[in-house]
Amino acid sequence: MSALPLLFVTESEPPSPAVNPRDLVGGLEKGLAVIEAFDLDKPRLSITEVANRAGLSRAAARRYLLTLTQIGYAHFDGRRFSLTPRVLRLGQSYMHSARLPRLLQPKLRQLVQQTGDASSAGVLDTDDVISIAACSSSPHLSPRLQLGTRAPAYCTANGRVLMSFEPESRWESWLERQRLLPLTPRTLTDSRALRRELEHTRERGFAVVDQELEPDLRTLAVPLLNSSGRVLAALNIGVSARRYSVEELIARGLPLLRQAQAELRAVI
Repeated sequence: MSALPLLFVTESEPPSPAVNPRDLVGGLEKGLAVIEAFDLDKPRLSITEVANRAGLSRAAARRYLLTLTQIGYAHFDGRRFSLTPRVLRLGQSYMHSARLPRLLQPKLRQLVQQTGDASSAGVLDTDDVISIAACSSSPHLSPRLQLGTRAPAYCTANGRVLMSFEPESRWESWLERQRLLPLTPRTLTDSRALRRELEHTRERGFAVVDQELEPDLRTLAVPLLNSSGRVLAALNIGVSARRYSVEELIARGLPLLRQAQAELRAVI
């Protein structure tokens, strides 16, 4: 496969404005950390579990959980807390105000019609990749390909694409802080091998991940760029390993992703 043209490089994000710590609201930060403690693997948590996951004392976690329950964002069943649908208001505000997901969704539906499985677009959030648009035709394929889900960047095609187009100066610190857990027997857990994979991904312009996040899930991803060559997100196709070999996924899926990449670049 041909490598990406030299124009395909990531521009640095604009620097954040200087902020006086006294202007920040620590309570808001901690409250959001409590909400983020809940995920696909742990939808119901005790006070102690929330405290550990959010980096809070047990007393502080209890206060935040009681507040969230009082205002309708959490539910307590007598033993554990869980989030309520009201939390979707937070994500809905982003989905309604952000232009990129609205542009991506029709293209994802088209890709699913062409491949018959799933497609999602994601962005980096520290060490994870978050899905900002998604479409699937298979109820049995990974729930991590759905809208709003997050997954470790190191073992996902979208994550590797996004990280590979970061400046190489950021790779070392990123690699050093990764806990390369073997989520499946195929998960890449050697940091040197992962660095080589990032180099290979940048060179050829796409990433393919074979059952490293979940068994039976193969994904192929390319970067989404704007007209100036800045990577805004990553776009993938996800298929069942029982339906496509890696070679078949690349042969069938990469031309479709390249076409979507070119078409989206003209409008984002």
